[in-house]
Amino acid sequence: MMLSRSYNMHRALGSTITSTSAPITARLKSSSAAPKKHLVTHEEGVHQTMALSKSWRNKPLFRRQGDVRFKSGLEASKLLIAEAKRRDAHEEVFIESISSTMEALSPLFDRNPRYAFVAKQLMEPERFIQFRVAWMDDVGVIRLNRGFRIQYSSSLGPYEGPLHLGTHVNAGLMKALGFDNVFSNGLTGYDVGSSVGGSDFNPSDKSEAEVQRFCQSYMTELSKYVGPDMDLPTMGMGVGGREMGYLFGQYKRINAKSTTGGVSFMAKQDSYVSALIVSDVLLPPFCAHKLATDLFLSQFPGHAVVLYAKEMLKDRNQSLMGKKCLILGSGKNARSVAEKLLSFGAIPLTFSDESGHVYEPNGIDEVKLKTISKIKMERGAMLGRYVMSSTTATFNEPDNIFDIPCDLVFPCGPIHTITPEVVAKLADNGCMGIIEGGHKQVTIEGRQALKNRGVMYGPHIVTLTGANIDHEHDHKLSEQILESEVKRIYNDVKATATEFNARGDLFAGGSMVGFLRVANAMMAHGAV
Repeated sequence: MMLSRSYNMHRALGSTITSTSAPITARLKSSSAAPKKHLVTHEEGVHQTMALSKSWRNKPLFRRQGDVRFKSGLEASKLLIAEAKRRDAHEEVFIESISSTMEALSPLFDRNPRYAFVAKQLMEPERFIQFRVAWMDDVGVIRLNRGFRIQYSSSLGPYEGPLHLGTHVNAGLMKALGFDNVFSNGLTGYDVGSSVGGSDFNPSDKSEAEVQRFCQSYMTELSKYVGPDMDLPTMGMGVGGREMGYLFGQYKRINAKSTTGGVSFMAKQDSYVSALIVSDVLLPPFCAHKLATDLFLSQFPGHAVVLYAKEMLKDRNQSLMGKKCLILGSGKNARSVAEKLLSFGAIPLTFSDESGHVYEPNGIDEVKLKTISKIKMERGAMLGRYVMSSTTATFNEPDNIFDIPCDLVFPCGPIHTITPEVVAKLADNGCMGIIEGGHKQVTIEGRQALKNRGVMYGPHIVTLTGANIDHEHDHKLSEQILESEVKRIYNDVKATATEFNARGDLFAGGSMVGFLRVANAMMAHGAV
């Protein structure tokens, strides 16, 4: 395909830049490779003297009302943030993403001023697609929603990113998630671009027929912009196995080509089953298909979250064994986090949803986790039903889930759940760390509070790379490969943070690793 050949040409033409960054090209699949050079220099080692191009510091970063230059990396980041606010002040979530990321990148701008000019390009997505989604509900009324797909960056490869459904979805959130996804996809070292999409449609209070009609209408328009080797939509918030099945079915119906390399676009062929036995109960084919796709396809992203937590604790000479864990949310990712925690001997205590939270003082074991999974398998089912099947669980007691003493918190629910007030409460109760299992769970003020209190923080741009690892291995991933890839990514992030005087700051390290890989490719492409 033409697009695929263009990426191959880029890797050939851009070798003068990308060859200086062995972690990008090595993909860490060969232990016999030559010693790796650093991402931002031709030299080897951690502390090196980089040949700076002073001419870039003398060039104006902006030329709107006279030439505007910068003298330091921090000044450059402030100029970039001010420009984002000037253009998109109404998109608060997007401004938050820009602000926190540019501040983290300021040491890079100090070391090589040219990166500030690349960051200016990266603040604008390559393509922003918004469209009307019209569908008919069960009583014959035509309903309207907004559909989005932001193809943010294709510097490293074809677009790839999740679809999100929910009333919280808007243009600003889509831009913020797309921007964050650039760094998350980039730091993995894989040849994959960044995109994100979705709609302000809430599937939890709709019938199955309504969800299907919506998905078909949404994909009818989206299919013009996605496809094999072009843009791969993946599961996100509110999008599970059934939604992906409806979307792919419509795509296949209206497109002649729906496979790449013999593998179905958007679908894993061997994940579809006709029946599944869970807890000695034979489920009907449709429910079996739902549970199989939801749990099978989402287990590795959730497992990766826990593996990152394991690596973080290892740096503190501790393990997950016996750690009491709060899990916020009860979706596919939250449940796979609990599954992996149990395998390491940790003790999940809670799940939550819109109705409140359930708390098991003695922990949620595998049998209880299966019960919760069966409840959440039914569309729109509330978690409160679980207390009917447990004699030890409490519902919304205590009133505030953060009053429960714990060692670790895994937020996998709505964005901006963890605020400075929550951090203070958790730290006072002895919490050691917060590891994000969902997008943008911690506010920008919450991050600073975590740093001030010395609480471990696993940012979503690092911890949510499990989906990319799974896709890169064509959904044939094993737990051993997943763990080795997580270790590799974690060590890259940790080493980069240490080099740029941000020891232990995984958000800063992850932002810099992801940015460097994307920026080095963008510099080869020119003004695009």
